[in-house]
Amino acid sequence: MDLYAAGSFSMASPLLTDFYQFTMSYALWKAGKAFDCAVFELFFRTNPFKGEFTVFAGLSECLKFLRTFAFSEEDIKYIRNIFPDHTDEAFFDFLSKLDLSGLTVWAIEEGTAVFPNVPLLIVQGPLAVCQLLETPLLNLINYASLVTTNAARIRLAVGESKQLAEFGLRRAQGPNGGISASLYSFLGGFNVTSNVLAAKLYGIPICGTHSHSFVSAFSSDSPRSSSPGPNVLPKKESYHTLAGTVNFDTSQLIAASDTWLRRLATTLDFSLDDTKPEELQAFVHYASAFPSTFVGLVDTFSVLKSGVNNFCAVALALWDFGLKAVGVRIDSGDLAYLSNVVRKKFTQVAEQYNLPWFRDLKIIVSNDLDEDTILSIYQQGHSIDMFAVGTQLVTCQKQSALGCVFKLVEINGVPTAKLSENVFKMNIPGQKLAYRLFDSKGMALLDLMQTADEKKPTVGERIRCRNAYYAAKFVEIIPSSIRKLHMVVWKDGK
Repeated sequence: MDLYAAGSFSMASPLLTDFYQFTMSYALWKAGKAFDCAVFELFFRTNPFKGEFTVFAGLSECLKFLRTFAFSEEDIKYIRNIFPDHTDEAFFDFLSKLDLSGLTVWAIEEGTAVFPNVPLLIVQGPLAVCQLLETPLLNLINYASLVTTNAARIRLAVGESKQLAEFGLRRAQGPNGGISASLYSFLGGFNVTSNVLAAKLYGIPICGTHSHSFVSAFSSDSPRSSSPGPNVLPKKESYHTLAGTVNFDTSQLIAASDTWLRRLATTLDFSLDDTKPEELQAFVHYASAFPSTFVGLVDTFSVLKSGVNNFCAVALALWDFGLKAVGVRIDSGDLAYLSNVVRKKFTQVAEQYNLPWFRDLKIIVSNDLDEDTILSIYQQGHSIDMFAVGTQLVTCQKQSALGCVFKLVEINGVPTAKLSENVFKMNIPGQKLAYRLFDSKGMALLDLMQTADEKKPTVGERIRCRNAYYAAKFVEIIPSSIRKLHMVVWKDGK
């Protein structure tokens, strides 16, 4: 799937930057250094979430930004207004004619696992132009890579067989943050999103159930036969129908659900007095609206005393009309324990009424899940099919920023470096390219960075690889295969 084919919700423009990028560009222009040939590298210093890897993301949005980079008349007018009156007018003419034809960008493939200090982007071009690109490029990569990595870690926690749903829009940092979170969660391994706009823009599969307020909207003294009228269900491929068009009205579904609930009281050994009639009403009406995709939120009252029992009754009533429910969602409580008990109830119904499919109804859980909570659920043992993750995913509460930086490493062919009392904040001078070295089993051993003028690594030849910050630490390996990590993604204005 091409996640970027349908469009973009990015607000990136030349003005999405820090003001000092313009003040430095003006000073460079005044000093005659605006067109000096510069090389900048964009990288991070530490893997997020105390982990061992980062997933690079945001490259496609960066390329979209580069393709549309230009100052409009309105932009120039605004910049003129925020600059001092004594500013040379020729500078604004310089900005208005600025393009990226002299820029070359190397990048690692989006979605690749990457590691500290290895450049994600290498930007070569006129110094003033590169300076103007710093902040938007960092903005487009920092959050994207952080969320993608968070999503990938959660995917590793649940394994490949389970479904992951991104439910974070309402807790995301604004509309643009919500769209980005949905996109990069999908890139990081999530299956579906609840975000309608993101699904439209990027073609991400969409999902949704209902909320507790939907259940609460039905009062216990509501007429049990209340119905908006006959519901005619046209035949659709998504419907699990036994035959053709299914016709029933909601009162029929209510009656069938009531009958099944009484039968289930014996099968599942529960008291009818513990089940909530308003919950049953809500499930019936939601199932009537979405008969082939019915998922019931079963924890508005009590999952085990009411919710799952009411759900089973409605699911069996739907089956009377040739339709299969999808499953339940649990949004509170001990999720591991509850999922096991709910699965046991599904199995009891399947065996009692000879309905094998009932055993496999889906169990979806939510409720402020994160990587640690999910790992705990796995340690306890569970029967969950889908994890819906929201706040902790999109806000990355365990680490709020990736910390990418954009450092000048070469000017007019001369390597340059930022010195620091903290050795880990010193950048390695000179333009570099990186290679991933593999053993005979295809296992990645390390990423080797070299300056552009060094001899490229060769398969079958012994290579001494030194730690960039500890010269005494080195390893010698003979790679069985080598992958060049950096590829040109922008040159000559495209």
